Amino acid sequence: MKFSAVFLITVTTAFVLTGCAPMRPVLYPNPHLREVGTAAAQRDLDDCMRFAAEHGVKAHPEAKVAGDTAAGAAVGTVTGAAVGAVTGEFGRGAAAGAAGGSAGGFMHGLLHARDPDPVLRQFVDQCLRDRGYMPVGWR
Repeated sequence: MKFSAVFLITVTTAFVLTGCAPMRPVLYPNPHLREVGTAAAQRDLDDCMRFAAEHGVKAHPEAKVAGDTAAGAAVGTVTGAAVGAVTGEFGRGAAAGAAGGSAGGFMHGLLHARDPDPVLRQFVDQCLRDRGYMPVGWR
């Protein structure tokens, strides 16, 4: 039991640390990018991210993790309760399902916490296009 707890903490920490860096747009090297240079393009990109935040468009990865955890717990509870009803252990099944579902939802949320919010992505991409850049994706 002690080994599995240490392993879980280690894996979770690794996911959190790798998931902390937010994704950013990747720019196609069109004539405008070549003309202004990488440093100016990064400043423009930062300006577009700030512009999005000023207009209420922000990434909330912690909310995604929390939402995935809650959804996992709900699905796990229902599944566990159904299994528990069949086996005669309704309460234990629901509790076990909730625990397993929460863990699964939490890990799913961590794995996808870096994914940019679709509205933020579109907002920043449009801002960059307005400035002459060609965003091709996020990484």
